Amino acid sequence: MDDYTSPHWDKSALLTIDVQRDFSLPGAVFCIPGTEEALPQMKRVAETYRAADLPIVHIVRLYLSDGSNVDLCRRASVRSGSRIAEPGSSGSQIMEDLLPVPSVVLDDERLLGGEFQQIGSREWILYKPRFGAFYKTSLEEHLRKHGVDTLVMAGCNFPNCPRTTIYEASERDFRVVLVNDAISGLYDRGVQEIVNIGVAVLSARDVVSAVTNVRNR
Repeated sequence: MDDYTSPHWDKSALLTIDVQRDFSLPGAVFCIPGTEEALPQMKRVAETYRAADLPIVHIVRLYLSDGSNVDLCRRASVRSGSRIAEPGSSGSQIMEDLLPVPSVVLDDERLLGGEFQQIGSREWILYKPRFGAFYKTSLEEHLRKHGVDTLVMAGCNFPNCPRTTIYEASERDFRVVLVNDAISGLYDRGVQEIVNIGVAVLSARDVVSAVTNVRNR
């Protein structure tokens, strides 16, 4: 790390990516191995960000049954009847452990319309139509408005959505931290590749300690 890539914890936001029941619960329609096991670390980091009054954005997928907003690689499956993170379904909901209160339910109409759903004083949900959280969303504008220059990422299935979002964030000159025990699908070569583009790869314990130090200043 250097002056250009080191995290600014007091200007950081937490992004949780696709931590929804269909992707997280064993036996669910599209369960990603390792997501449930990473959830306690995600929860700990989220609680620390809330306590520090730093921004949190939960990124979600919502797949319409006609496949019109689905990635090409999954469109045939959805149009053939697979129900993955379908609006209004139980499987589309964010895992309760990540939420400020368990009663939060996705506002599908607002999210699909590109709006943020606010669920806390500095906590929101945002729908993304593709792998990367910046693609055809107002995420960058939202983060800049709240003074964010550092993104801390946790969530579901590193090779796809988190990794794409990391590269998108790097392209926009955000400093990036990946929480290595709060994400599923992480592998050694992937770690080295993102370290090579200036990403800090830290444990949940390290992130919690850094954010708590900011809070206690």
